[in-house]
Amino acid sequence: MGLLKNLRHELVDIIEWIDHTRDTLAWRFPRFRNEIKHGARLIVRPGQVAVFVHRGKLADVFEPGDHTLKTGNLPLLSTIAGWKHGFESGFKSEVYFINTRQITELKWGTPNPIMFRDPDFGPLRIRAFGIYSLKTADPRRLMEELVGTDEVFEVDEIFELMRGMINNAFADIIGESKLGALDFAANYQELSDELRQKVVEQVDDEYGLSIPVLKVLNISLPEEVEEALDVRNRMAVIGDMNRFYQYQMAQSLPELAANAGGGVAASGMGLGLGIGMAGQMMNSMAPAAQGFLAPPALPAAAPTFHIANDGKTEGPLTMVQLQQAITEGRLTKDTLVWTTGMEAWSPAGQVPHLSGAFGPPPLPGR
Repeated sequence: MGLLKNLRHELVDIIEWIDHTRDTLAWRFPRFRNEIKHGARLIVRPGQVAVFVHRGKLADVFEPGDHTLKTGNLPLLSTIAGWKHGFESGFKSEVYFINTRQITELKWGTPNPIMFRDPDFGPLRIRAFGIYSLKTADPRRLMEELVGTDEVFEVDEIFELMRGMINNAFADIIGESKLGALDFAANYQELSDELRQKVVEQVDDEYGLSIPVLKVLNISLPEEVEEALDVRNRMAVIGDMNRFYQYQMAQSLPELAANAGGGVAASGMGLGLGIGMAGQMMNSMAPAAQGFLAPPALPAAAPTFHIANDGKTEGPLTMVQLQQAITEGRLTKDTLVWTTGMEAWSPAGQVPHLSGAFGPPPLPGR
């Protein structure tokens, strides 16, 4: 089986590469003992170049087209091999096809946060990520610096190299930009252009690669810093914090009243507790500087009462619940009631807080 495979390679007189991948930079044409027939056809498709390597030395480079291999179009190889009068038999040489198309949708990102001194917030840790594309600019330099003798050379083999170069360049331009963290989003295009230019200067000179596209898609701050910025923005939108706290307490009072003591009977206590808490908060936040007025004191909470009927007590009841008891006939002027601060149970009609709830007294003489 191996003999047939080798013989097939010996008889093949067409050298070509049909690339079915999207991330291969270089591919070596397989040939038994690297022997190529005189007059063989070399087919180089658009987006490729072919590089001949003879005894470890780079020789001729062929651009896209259909080429017949002979001494006339292999001047460098003829010189290296020492052919003085051409060749008629097979010759040994390695043929590498180099991909010159753009390899797109490559991703980069900062594996570790980059320290950045923000003019507003001080030292911050930031992360960034984006996309880029690669393209061969100098096939010879790519062969010399990266491919070497690899049979197949893919982008994954230089992923860490590219990411390191992009991250180093990104850290440099962020430090030089003097931008604040809040200005990054508005300057992604400018940062992308500077970053691309800085990275291209390195990869083009050193590795024969170009970067047609390099984009910064996002620069993010630590989660706790983003939360603090959200709080600051909300405070700026709110403006008057005193009025905001009053509104917040008013919004929370219904839930507080429902949960303070359990059940409807405790709603008055919950209401009083909520109002008292609001008053304490407002007093504690009163400005100490002269020229500022403290917010007005909130009214005291209305008292709640216990009522006694047939030897049984009920309560505490709010003023609304007491009014309901009067309507139902469970509370009259003669019903004994008690609340905090009273020495003993008294008829409801004699308690100042409740006497008015039974309507006006009868006119004299009636």
